[in-house]
Amino acid sequence: MSAPAFTYILSCSDGTLYTGSTKDLERRVAAHNAGRGARYTMGRRPVTLVYSEVLSSWGEALRREYQIKRLSRNQKEALISDRFEDPSS
Repeated sequence: MSAPAFTYILSCSDGTLYTGSTKDLERRVAAHNAGRGARYTMGRRPVTLVYSEVLSSWGEALRREYQIKRLSRNQKEALISDRFEDPSS
């Protein structure tokens, strides 16, 4: 069985949202805030974790990241506040 993985959304200091995947959520958020995360978040620190999902494999986490990245800002905000209804389920 694969180790669990996470898909997450960060709120950046400029108000934008960043979506990513990781196998170690705490370490990854700390890396973003230390400037060692994604290039996108480097100049938008500090970032705050606003949403995460635990998935059963790295592949599932990457697929979910792709799905979330295709959502509109309003859909992402609804997902964060738990109002989003996933049409694929």
